[in-house]
Order: sequence, then C-alpha cells, then structure tokens
Amino acid sequence: MSRIRVLIADDHAILREGIKVLLQLQPDIEVVGQAADGYEAVQKAQELVPDVILLDIAMPKMGGLEAVLELRKVRPESRVLVLTQYDNKEYIYRFLKAGVAGYILKKAVGSDLVAGIRAVYEGGSYLDTHIAPEVIQGYLRGEPTSTGASDQLTDREKQVLALVAKGHTAKEIADILSVSEKTVLHHRANIMEKLNVHNRADLVKWAVREGLTDMQM
Repeated sequence: MSRIRVLIADDHAILREGIKVLLQLQPDIEVVGQAADGYEAVQKAQELVPDVILLDIAMPKMGGLEAVLELRKVRPESRVLVLTQYDNKEYIYRFLKAGVAGYILKKAVGSDLVAGIRAVYEGGSYLDTHIAPEVIQGYLRGEPTSTGASDQLTDREKQVLALVAKGHTAKEIADILSVSEKTVLHHRANIMEKLNVHNRADLVKWAVREGLTDMQM
C-alpha cells in the first residue's frame, strides 16, 4: 500500500518534530521532509514531491501566502493543508482563495490533523471543526471574502507593518524576521506605496485599524 507523503513546513523545530512523531504512528502516512521557512518549503516540495504539505502562515524568508502561490506554480500536484494558530476569517478566506485544500488550527487534536491529511490527499477539502461553522455561515450571509486594501499586502508586508506599528526600528524588525535591514526598508516602501500612506504615524493608524498589531510573529 502506498503511503501519503507529507512535508512539514513550520519555523518551530519542536512543533515539527512533534507532528512527525504523531504522523509516524499512522501506517498510511510517511513524513518525507521538513522545512523551517516558506522558501525552504518550496525547495523541498520540488525535491521530495510530497502528496500533502503542512504549511504554517507566519514563517521567515517567505510567508505562508507567498509560499502557497509559489507552490501552486512549481508543485500543483501537492495538496496544501494550512496548519496555524490564526482563526481570523480574513486569513482563512485568503488562503482558500489562493488554492489551499484545507485549514486547520494548531489547537486541534491529533486525530483531526490526521483526518485532514487523509481528506485532502483523497482530493477533498478540510476545515477545522472549530472554524467551519463560522466560515460557512459567513459565506452564506454574503460576507466579503476580502478586505479591500489589506489584500494588497503580502503576509510578509503585514508582518513588517505590524512590527512598525509596535514601535520597532528597521534593524529590530530585520533581526526579528531574520532578513536584512535593506529588505525591511524595501517592504516598508512597498507598503506605503500600496496604501498611499506617506508617514509612519499614518502607517501605525492603518495597522491598528486593521487589527495587525494583534499579529504574533
């Protein structure tokens, strides 16, 4: 019997190892590799040809959404199952729109994760039981699945903006996100251009209004 080949992408090594141990107990699942950031996830997906990719949202070097879009180009056969702590409907809608096969919260029990992997592998979709009713009801009520201006920003740009709003300098942000200070300044310039905002104070106001200051890195 062929087993489901799984790639785990998360920047927390302890979490990756825990998931690996859990999945190794399943006779039909094989963990073929791990990635610590979005960029590595894309590379490993091409090298290891997994059937299912477990992908976190907030990762260094390349955020979850950018990774999903890139994976859809280079490895469309792989099914992406988002595994995250974020239960915000904006994130859920954005990732479903980007083409992920499922969305599950890290607080879910192991059996839910296994069920999600099997479901997306078989061509279906999977929504965490904690968020599925709210997402479905929101869709039926006709709630918008995008939030206008915030959809213009990538996940990495949102991370940078959240840290700017929290008062961090460009150098501090670079250290937190494991990128160069030049990269941070480039992201900040892009953000200001996309939002048509011309100073730090207005950036902070925008971030607070959109709830980005609640993001966890």
